[in-house]
Amino acid sequence: MDNLVKPRRYHHATGGWGSLDGMARVEVASKAPPEALRTLSEQNKPEGYMCSSCAWAKPPSPHPAEFCENGAKATIWDLTSKRCTPEFFAQHTVTALAEWEEHELEKVGRLTHPMRYDAASDRYVPVAWDEALEAIGRTLRRLEPRSVTFYASGKAALEPSYLYGVFARMYGNNNLPDSSNMCHETTSVGLKKVIGSPVGTCTFEDLQHCEAIFYLGQNPGTNSPRILHPLKDAVERGCRIVAFNPLREKGLIEFVDPQNPWQMTLGKPTPIADQYVQVRPGGDIAALTGVCKRVLELEDERGGVLDHAFLAEHCHGFEAFAAQVRAAAWDEIERHSGVTRAELERAGDSYVAARSVIGIYGMGLTQQVHGSQAIGMLVNLLLLRGNIGRPGAGCQPIRGHSNVQGQRTVGISEKPELVPLDKLREIFGFDPPTEKGHTTVEFLEALLDGSAKGFVGLGGNLARAVPDHARVHPAWRGMELTAHVATRLNRTHLMPGKESYLLPCLVRAEEDIQAGGPQTVTIEDSFSHIYGSIGRRKPASPHLRSELAIVAGIAKATLPPNPLWRWDEWAGDYRQVRELIARTYPDEFHDMDARMNQPGGFYRGNPAHERVWKTESGKAEFTVPSVWTSHGFDEAPGRYTLVTLRSNDQFNTTVYGHSDRLRGLEGDRMIVLVSPEDMAAANLSEGQKVTLVTDCGEGIHRAVAGLAVTPYDLPRGCLAGYFPELNPLVPLEHHDQLSKTPAAKGVPVRIVAD
Repeated sequence: MDNLVKPRRYHHATGGWGSLDGMARVEVASKAPPEALRTLSEQNKPEGYMCSSCAWAKPPSPHPAEFCENGAKATIWDLTSKRCTPEFFAQHTVTALAEWEEHELEKVGRLTHPMRYDAASDRYVPVAWDEALEAIGRTLRRLEPRSVTFYASGKAALEPSYLYGVFARMYGNNNLPDSSNMCHETTSVGLKKVIGSPVGTCTFEDLQHCEAIFYLGQNPGTNSPRILHPLKDAVERGCRIVAFNPLREKGLIEFVDPQNPWQMTLGKPTPIADQYVQVRPGGDIAALTGVCKRVLELEDERGGVLDHAFLAEHCHGFEAFAAQVRAAAWDEIERHSGVTRAELERAGDSYVAARSVIGIYGMGLTQQVHGSQAIGMLVNLLLLRGNIGRPGAGCQPIRGHSNVQGQRTVGISEKPELVPLDKLREIFGFDPPTEKGHTTVEFLEALLDGSAKGFVGLGGNLARAVPDHARVHPAWRGMELTAHVATRLNRTHLMPGKESYLLPCLVRAEEDIQAGGPQTVTIEDSFSHIYGSIGRRKPASPHLRSELAIVAGIAKATLPPNPLWRWDEWAGDYRQVRELIARTYPDEFHDMDARMNQPGGFYRGNPAHERVWKTESGKAEFTVPSVWTSHGFDEAPGRYTLVTLRSNDQFNTTVYGHSDRLRGLEGDRMIVLVSPEDMAAANLSEGQKVTLVTDCGEGIHRAVAGLAVTPYDLPRGCLAGYFPELNPLVPLEHHDQLSKTPAAKGVPVRIVAD
């Protein structure tokens, strides 16, 4: 084994000087003005600007710099001085721009004018706002409502999101998928099934009282770096963190606080994970079974381990679950998880030793064929000792987009049963549709069968983010209408329908002046707290409109006049929209306008946090998994499991640069990470170009060529590469069984030498 190539790695801690350097490089590349630094000083603070990156909490007592590397990059990127003008579009056809890399499109800068696609010249050309809105409304009136999808990216604030959902239902459908369908819908469905809540059960304060954290399938160093501060604080007061992930991500290994001068100069990094379990992709069900088995063994040996009072009063199905776990063979657990019995017993001992435990997870669990069952297994573990619904304990997904959870809260949902339709009927005087709408996958299926005719996108780059590019992309341009509310040019805009419009909007950091004066918007974090956000920077162009104004404008142009539908008034004064939200959701949003700027936001509540279980049984449900692994396929000779990743210079489909510093990777994104042992077994050499071919999906060939083999510390049989470059390998039908979330963290592939 001594002759194996050495895996790539980063030899420094997360945070520290590397984090500051990463922010500085993006600042230089974006040519952000000095005002961007002023915005960072106001970021995530009461009566300030709420970061448009991830959905991490905004603490009531913020640090002097309450932003992370990725949050700073997002703000700097938004406030670039570069502009994507009508003159730029005059110089480039859409066909030519479609050949540009994602990063090059982003670098052009902020959109400045509304644009209309002109098929004759294959260019976007300027169009007046009124003309664009009237044309969109005219086409929407012509189309059958069921054929139109209203997508939301997860970044739009509560006020425009609420009106967007109301507009879609007034128009006549519940086709309201959002980016949750692409990442955490498994939580919304799977978690709700077992504890009655579609969101996490913790509050920010719980992190100050937990004694152990089980951290699964999420990379904080890249995806939500501000969580590293409370993790560091927890470790320093004695909390043990047990990490489960196929890749040894630096953010879960060690951290240097950039706001601590002593640690930045003379101090040592803070170790984060007390134990790092390198589970196979999809092996979390088996691994958690092993941890639960250890807990039950300790209960059988000495008693007093399980919370029997909690199990009797609050839980259903414990006996069946315990019987399966006790019967599970250790050799099967080890084989399917890729983890030794000793490692899992150690994790079980850490769990039992802690009085309060939080389970944190990310898309490593949700983007699997049986992701709902993996979430159920984590809940099973927490229920054994009553670790849901008390201080310092709970089950907490880490969400991506800053308001993706909030959008669901105020009605962006394809499921009519999750929306108070009776309230909408009472307030707005119409009969909302009751037919279930499209998930993202169902929209794509409609696209392929020709029944999808219109697409309105409230932000995002959906065509780039979805699976199965080779099938989906050619069909995208067959729609009658595509209309995009956007800040920058992206790949989806370069697949115009027969009519297509770019509607440029303000970013959250820019001042939003309407008829009623400066406007504030609100967002919801992963802990169900609501915050006001006000922008103070000068808009990138005088021709920009707010997301809410654009939504109201399209609605007014599409729908018949109605004295109850006061689109102009709502666009002029967002307080009126907050009053509508409070009327629609009185228990959660009462006095919303008065409470939105209080430090730490206001908590909208969560029944499971209070041990009220809105499940079929009225109790928290133990579940018995039907599979050992969540990826949904069997092992086979030559078959690998592919995990798609974001780089350190990336947020979702936005690529800020080509550095993946925390993994020791720089430059080309067209790479595939392979363990040195698998490289040797397959006779692969570092830098060799290979093609990955999907090993499922009968009769359809899916492949990505030109990937450079790169050695990395991975479990045997696991490959990793970048999202969205490897999305063409994910079959549309390869998704979580309950939620239809694409299973991008467990794709069966084969390696073919180029």
